[in-house]
Amino acid sequence: MPQDIRIGTAGWSAPRDLDVFPVEGTGLERYAAVFDAVEINSSFYRPHQRKTYERWAASTPAGFRFAVKVIRTVTHERKLVDCAEPLARFLDECGGLGEKQGPLLIQLPPSLRFDARIVEPFLTNWRKATKAATVLEPRHATWFDAPAEALLRAFEIARVAADPAVVPVAAEPGGWRGLTYRRLHGSPAMYATSYDDGRLEPLAARIAGEADAAQAWCVFDNTQFGAATTDALKLMGLISPRPAR
Repeated sequence: MPQDIRIGTAGWSAPRDLDVFPVEGTGLERYAAVFDAVEINSSFYRPHQRKTYERWAASTPAGFRFAVKVIRTVTHERKLVDCAEPLARFLDECGGLGEKQGPLLIQLPPSLRFDARIVEPFLTNWRKATKAATVLEPRHATWFDAPAEALLRAFEIARVAADPAVVPVAAEPGGWRGLTYRRLHGSPAMYATSYDDGRLEPLAARIAGEADAAQAWCVFDNTQFGAATTDALKLMGLISPRPAR
């Protein structure tokens, strides 16, 4: 079993109709009383001031961790090219999380093909800018062949295991295996379908069996109707022992 298993959702929803969450506190404080990890997606759409990240970090327990999605200026607008300035700004902002910063998530647009002439310089600059744990979610089939895998391993970048998967291998972790990171968006209906239909039990077994990964994250992004929260709660109950907070 990985030394550190983190289960959470995209964003910090803490529904008031679920009595597992405390009544008092902000949404993040209530969420963090139950979960020990969250994925910040809003950072993809707009920058947040460093003091905002500092405030979020201060309002959570010592063992809590935030994964942060890289701003789309880097991934979708500049497509990994000539992005040193927005990347530096993003890293400075989310650095406000301090020791509570978890993996940084690079999600690529579905149209972005793997091209080593672009990817290798980007990852070289990425690693010059940060040593943070990093995961990458590619969404074009060319990213799931041996050349891309080798490059991700060389720079210690974990490839996200995603559902729905663009090709079958995309459903399983890849790249650097010191960290595994799953993003479950909901299927067959993205953002809507619950995984509590017999899929959580084998998922728990797979996560527990990834002994080569020091850290394993599983983030539920099927948030449209609240299934992300209930799925994450059930998966937590299926994996034992839970890591110390």
